[in-house]
Formats: sequence, structure tokens, C-alpha cells
Amino acid sequence: MCVLSILIVLLLGRVEASVGRSPRHRHTHHEFSLRAPHGGGSPAPAPGCCSPRSLPKRPHSVSITDFGAVGDGRIVNTLAFQNAIFYLKSFADKGGAQLYVPRGRWLTGSFNLTSHLTLFLEEGAVILGSQDLLEWPVIPALPSYGRGRELPGGRHISLIHGKNMVDVVITGANGTIDGQGSVWWDWFHNKTLDFTRGHLVELIDSRHITISNVTFKNSPFWTIHPVYCSDVLIQDVTILAPPYAPNIDGIDPDSSSNVCIRDCYISTGDDLISIKSGWDEHGINYGMPSTNVCIHNVSGQSPTSAGIAFGSEMSGGISDVFIKSVRVANSRSGIRIKTGAGRGGYITNISISDLQLENVSVAFDFTALYGGHPDDGYDPRALPVIRGISIRDVVGHEIGWAGCMAGLEEAPFRDLCFANVSLSVGAGAWNCSNTYGFSERVVPSPCLELDRKQQQDGGFCFGEASSCFEAIRQYDSS
Repeated sequence: MCVLSILIVLLLGRVEASVGRSPRHRHTHHEFSLRAPHGGGSPAPAPGCCSPRSLPKRPHSVSITDFGAVGDGRIVNTLAFQNAIFYLKSFADKGGAQLYVPRGRWLTGSFNLTSHLTLFLEEGAVILGSQDLLEWPVIPALPSYGRGRELPGGRHISLIHGKNMVDVVITGANGTIDGQGSVWWDWFHNKTLDFTRGHLVELIDSRHITISNVTFKNSPFWTIHPVYCSDVLIQDVTILAPPYAPNIDGIDPDSSSNVCIRDCYISTGDDLISIKSGWDEHGINYGMPSTNVCIHNVSGQSPTSAGIAFGSEMSGGISDVFIKSVRVANSRSGIRIKTGAGRGGYITNISISDLQLENVSVAFDFTALYGGHPDDGYDPRALPVIRGISIRDVVGHEIGWAGCMAGLEEAPFRDLCFANVSLSVGAGAWNCSNTYGFSERVVPSPCLELDRKQQQDGGFCFGEASSCFEAIRQYDSS
């Protein structure tokens, strides 16, 4: 019933309406400061998630033009970027270095970053991804996935790549990184690729990462993908891709911890933000969760997918996620959970508040019936655990369905908590199965499975989370 209504709403929805202008980035100098939420109550962010941070001042700086690069949008500068970063490695133990990209259109294939490096894009600087497949070499699959996400075997490297790094910054004065992904989207639709598409930015096994004040456009696949990373700040970025671009997620923290995403605008062809942690038996065996993730002041639209998603690759577990002040318009769903038998893993200790929805097909779309497996080696008895999700202070207009909740009979959703939720719905209200939780002041009235007013089995609900929300309110008003 929910699926039919979603299709109707998508056909009738005014996806041409605007969410709002993308933010004007204000931090064009080399330092900025963040205030961290604080206060008691689980799952309050641990120290390091959105804690204050200043961009490092690098004592050494070179321009990409020093290495023969030409910014005419036609000459390929892959070797120039590679040589520049190889040279800057020598400054890693001398305070690090900055690679400066001036105004121009700098066509390049994939290149790797290094530790203690700042990649700085001046206003008017555009890094263009080459549309030559050979400029995106094939690399091994991630161990928590076991294969490429779309096709067996390896996968194409990202345009901007890095592994085993520390203290890396991608920033600028509102420069742009454009993957020129349209050719990749055509190859995907025509089934002419032998390997999974590359991301625009992928950082692996790295820590102390900052990405700020840059616009990312037209990624071949997921746009920003920190995987096996810790201490990641993504702030004041704009991410753009056409709504028809296939599977172009915005930001996907994957098996990563202490991640802060704030003050961003995202408009793409898939989930704006999707928290992940590996795929079926490969993610279970790798065993690295995504934890302590903070998302604050993010807005955007995705006519085909979700504002904030969990999964579907969540087999290593997802916990302690704090989401506040998110605006989603002209989208398929507001908050989405995607999992299924064979995934295993868990999604728990999630707090969401101050959520605004406009022209959204399903406000809350939680399903444990999601398919797709990497191979025949997955265990259908590996059932996901979904519990301890607190959602409050939500306002929605032009909503198709308030909620579609479909847990598994053997592994139902538990301790879903809703309070102060007001949704103007059209097609329907709530549709729930194998779902249990609590609610206070929810309009339209939730399904009976969510209509209990108090905890009856000692589960997580507003009692623990409320102190965290109140602390954030007090801190924001101080």
C-alpha cells in the first residue's frame, strides 16, 4: 500500500520546487572554529565529534602551475597533480604543505593525497574529472564489501583518493570539484562497465580529515566516501547532481567514527547522507561499525531517495548518531532505514530532532525487507537489530505517508520513540508491521504498535535522550 502511494506522490510531487539556495561559504581564510554540543544523556556525542577545530597553517605552499599544469579544461594534468603531491610528501615532517589550485579549469585523472596536506581551491578554480576510463584505474574491493558495490571484482578508484593518511584538508575559497559523471551514468545505464564506478572523493583508513568550503558536482558514483576513518569534519560544502543521476549519494560515512557533517546543502540523485558499515558477511567479518556521527544544519532534496539514510550496507553496525536541524524537501523520504535478512549488524542509539519536511512522499521509511547481496555466501539467518531510535520535534507539510515501518517477524523494530511530530499528510497515515515503540503528541495518530505512552519493557526512549536534547537547546541559545 505504501509503495503505491509513494509512486503516486512522486508522479504528482512538485520536484521542481526549491529547497532553498545553497549556502554561501563564509570561511575563505585558513582558520575557523566549531562549537561542540555538550551535556549529559545517551547518545550524546563523544568528545571529538564536532569539537572545535582550526585548519592547520602549512609552512610550505606550491601552486599546481609550478608543475606544468594548464587550466584550460582541455589539457590533462594528471601527472602534474601526482608530481606535486609526491614532492609535497617531503614536507610531512616539517609542518606539512599546501597544494594551491588557482582560478582555471584543471582537467585530471585520479590522484592520491598524502598526510599533512592541504588541497586548496581558489575561487573560480575547478578540478575536472577526466572522462577517459583509463584515467580511473581499477583497485581492489573494500574488505567490508568483498567486491565492487555494483559489479563483482574490483572497482574504479576515486578521482581524489587517499589511504592510511593523517591530517588531510580539502578546502578553499568556494572552488569546485566536478567529476563530469554524465559519461559514467551512461555507461552504467548501458551496462558497458566491467567494474563498479569510482567515487568523487574516497579516503580510506585515515584520521583527522577536514573537507570544507568546496562545491562537489556530478560524481560518477557516491560523492564523498570516508571509509574506515576517524575524526572527520565535513562542513560548509555544497554537493550537486541531477535527480536522474543513478545512485549519486552525497556523503556516505562508512565504518567510520567521530564524524561531523554540518552546514551543508546537498541535491542529488540518491540519499543526501547515508551512514554505512559494510555489506553482509563481509561487513560482519570486518566488524568495524560507524559510531559517534553528528549531523547538524543540513538541507537538501532527492526526488528519488532520502534525506538521511541508514544502510542498506550496515552489517558492521551503526550506533550513537545525533541528528539535529535537518531540512528535507521534494524527496522520496525524510529518514530512511534500509536493511534485511543476511545483513546482520545493528542500528541503535539514534537521536533525531528539529526535522523539517516539505513535499516528501514518506516521512519515516523503515524497512527490513531490503534486498541485494554481494554473493551467495551471506547467511540469511544473520538478522539485523534495529532499536533505540528517538525522533522528536518534527514538522512536515505536503507529506504522502507519515510512516511505513516493516520489521522482520524474527527481528522486529523495537523502541522506536516519537514525540512532538506534526505532519500534514495526503495519501495515508501510518503502516506498521513487526514494529514496537512509543509516542507522545504525534499527528496523525501513529499505528497501534507505536501508540504506547510509556516504556513497558525498560527500552530506550525519551527519558535518556531528553537530557541530551535539552543540553543542545541550552547550548545553542547561549
